[in-house]
Amino acid sequence: MTSSMGLSGSSLTGHPPLEVRLLRDGMAESVHRVHAVVCDQSGRLLMRAGDAQHLSFIRSALKPFQAQTFVSSGALDAQGGGDRAMAIACAFHDGGKDKAREAFQILWRADIDPSMLRCPVPAGKESPLEHNCSGKHAAFLASCRRMGWPLEGYLNKDHPLQQELFGRIAELLGLPKDELIIASDDCGAPTLQLPLSQMALLFAHLGAGTLPNLERLVRSMQAHPELVAGEGRFDTELMRRGLDMLISKGGAEGIQCLARVGEGLGLAIKVEDGASRAKRAVALHLLRQLDWLTPTALEELEEQFMVPMAGQRLEVIGELA
Repeated sequence: MTSSMGLSGSSLTGHPPLEVRLLRDGMAESVHRVHAVVCDQSGRLLMRAGDAQHLSFIRSALKPFQAQTFVSSGALDAQGGGDRAMAIACAFHDGGKDKAREAFQILWRADIDPSMLRCPVPAGKESPLEHNCSGKHAAFLASCRRMGWPLEGYLNKDHPLQQELFGRIAELLGLPKDELIIASDDCGAPTLQLPLSQMALLFAHLGAGTLPNLERLVRSMQAHPELVAGEGRFDTELMRRGLDMLISKGGAEGIQCLARVGEGLGLAIKVEDGASRAKRAVALHLLRQLDWLTPTALEELEEQFMVPMAGQRLEVIGELA
């Protein structure tokens, strides 16, 4: 597979970053700079605004790719979990009881005690099952049980589970595994520092429909968008209106990635200052430019996510070129 490292250089000449302005009664109060890139499955840079090689951590947008081993190991099929189990494995959810129950079901079917989870107990909560990433962690443990790998230390970057996942992700990027830059995410699991172009390339693979394990994950996220994030949250509301043609996964610190399903196109967005409101505004702005959502769907989402409160409005300046 083709690496995106060879995509266009970091020069911003002719490709200025996008700007998101928070307007109060029509007057600018805050400004956010945003980089965005569209790639196809071969790694070709198709459009961009700003720096296609801007480095950042992919954070929770990595989750669908971290869920691959849950499928490939046979753990999912062995426990008969189906689409709901796959969807929660890909989720950065709202910590609700319904999401905690889905994560628990993965562990229960694999005969694993929830005490083995190594994601933190959220403040004010009673169990790590209520952590936003509990589905991913439960799927990690179920995969280890299926493969005969130790449950202890499953988050260590040298653990067989993580090494397997690094290899799969590196293959998608066309890179040697040892070139991946690894750090710890807030939940304790590894995350990766990648150029924005490589994030877009991963999501192009996700949307291409040519890799069976990823295609199954896509179908599960489309079938249960309510589990991927939660009621009223951006990823859930966007996928509900995407006519089974969009996958949306946000990450902390201003990361938003989208896949155009069936076309093998990926869109990756990074807000320099990490503002969540700006990444959502840019995603909707670019979905309009790319014609990836219906006008009605865009109007509904803009009403929900472009107006933070009465008297305020988000405005996006610029476009992909």
